[in-house]
Amino acid sequence: MRGELSRTEQALAAAEEREAATTPPQPPEWVVERGIGVSRLPARVHTGDCWDTGNRCTPADPEQIRRLLTLGVPACIHCRSDTALGVLE
Repeated sequence: MRGELSRTEQALAAAEEREAATTPPQPPEWVVERGIGVSRLPARVHTGDCWDTGNRCTPADPEQIRRLLTLGVPACIHCRSDTALGVLE
């Protein structure tokens, strides 16, 4: 009985160590929200931690976000990705 308890405690400790060692992936720094439909053109740009992103977002780098902003893709009104990058509309 004690041997079984000891093995259970060891297994539990090992599982807790594995769980502590795994860290969740970091969110992307910038995301592009795609529109609905076949073309799925960029609809808005966001910071990676914006709460108003949906499931149609893809990661992007700062240069892509700047380019989209200069092409007229609007920045999110909540996270103001344009302000965060120093690009004014």
